[in-house]
Amino acid sequence: MFTSLDVVKVGIAQLDVATQKQTIRTSGLGSCVGVVIYDEVKQVAGLVHVMLPDSSLSRGDQLTVAKFADTGVPALIDAMKLKGANAVKLKAKIAGGAQMFKFTSNQDSMRIGPRNVEAVKNQLRKFGIPIVSEDTGGNSGRTIEFNPQTSKLQIRTVNQGVKDI
Repeated sequence: MFTSLDVVKVGIAQLDVATQKQTIRTSGLGSCVGVVIYDEVKQVAGLVHVMLPDSSLSRGDQLTVAKFADTGVPALIDAMKLKGANAVKLKAKIAGGAQMFKFTSNQDSMRIGPRNVEAVKNQLRKFGIPIVSEDTGGNSGRTIEFNPQTSKLQIRTVNQGVKDI
C-alpha cells in the first residue's frame, strides 16, 4: 500500500473523495463492489462501497445512499464535482462482486455479487463514464486502494496476493 500519503478510509455502504496528497481505500469487498471514479487531470478520486444493486431493496425509513448502486454512484459523482472534478473527464475502475457462497438453487436473489457488478456498470454507462479496468467476480474478498496521482488501483485479494490495475 502507499505509505507517504494520507489514507481516506471508506467503510461498507459509505463514500468519500480523495485529492492529490491522499489515497482512498476500502476493505471487506466480498459481494460488494468498490467503485472508483476519478479525474486524472484534477487528480480527484471518489470511492463508493456498494452493498446492493437497487435502493428498492431498502428497508425502513432511512435510505443509506451509498449502500446501493443506483443511489451511490450518482451521489459520488456529485461529491466529486464539489471537489473540482470535471464530469466529462471522469473514468472508473471497479473491483469486487464476488460470489462468496455456493448455493444449490440458481435463484437470482442469491447472486448478489454479479447483480451488484451489473448495476454498477449500468449506472456508469448512464453517466457516460468509461470503465478503464475491473477485477470482479470470483469467490474471494478484496481490499482496494486508489492513488489519484498515479490513477493506479491496488487490489489485495484473499489468497491471491496484490496487483495493480
